[in-house]
Amino acid sequence: LNKSLASFTTFRIGGPADYYLEPLDKDDVVNVIKYFQANASPFMIIGNASNLLISDQGYRGAVLNLESALGDVRKEGDFVVAEAGAHLAKFVDFCVQRGLGGVEMLAGIPGTIGGAVIMNAGAYGGEISDHLVEVEVLREGKIIWIRKEEGGFSYRRSGFTRDVVLAARFKPPRMDKTELMRRRRELLVKRNLAQPVNYPNAGSIFKNPSGTYAAKLIESAGLKGLKHGGAQISDRHGNFIVNTGSARAGDVLELIREAQHEVFKKFKVRLELEVKLIGFNEEDLKAVA
Repeated sequence: LNKSLASFTTFRIGGPADYYLEPLDKDDVVNVIKYFQANASPFMIIGNASNLLISDQGYRGAVLNLESALGDVRKEGDFVVAEAGAHLAKFVDFCVQRGLGGVEMLAGIPGTIGGAVIMNAGAYGGEISDHLVEVEVLREGKIIWIRKEEGGFSYRRSGFTRDVVLAARFKPPRMDKTELMRRRRELLVKRNLAQPVNYPNAGSIFKNPSGTYAAKLIESAGLKGLKHGGAQISDRHGNFIVNTGSARAGDVLELIREAQHEVFKKFKVRLELEVKLIGFNEEDLKAVA
């Protein structure tokens, strides 16, 4: 009860949730979600909470962490099945060790399969949907499999935002294991050099506008290094806001507003959020919509 969420997010920011639950297995997950849905009780699911900004007031409802209940990655014939709570790093390593490629670019993304599928996470020209076959979801009280073609995938979007993702089935192509390990290592080094991995953050704050990069626009607007309270627009990567040690959600929100305002004023481009805002009031949400 009244559990602080800050320690569960990669931002290390966030107030308390009314209830925090860690289901033990898939049946637990399905039963508790059906209960909340039947009683119209608000709930949200977190994995690694790597793309969330939770308000300082927290979340009025229940938070479910699926890492323990749905953390398995396994081989089923020619397919790889990854459960929603499995970390992307675990999924990538599982594939690379078996000479299965096309997913190695996901290695440095600090998320889980469920969240990555819902937002169609990707990096370095690849997306998680590239070799996806189908997704297992809880929809209207029923467990069903939805084929990729019916998933509504596009840039950082999918059609699963109202579903509970339970697992995903992939068919990565066979590739040389040594080359995959080299490629994964190369991309991790590249990511670590370009991104502020030394400070808590939530990854990319904004989606890249068509034909350009959010980081480039923010840097060109002269905003790299801008601080508000304990939050700072990274001086290493303009599309990252970091927690320098004492940031509050309100500090981050102020920097988001400033970046959106300055980029639109200078370039007439509206920056759309990639990070998800949780627990904020309507006025705050409208200000950064």
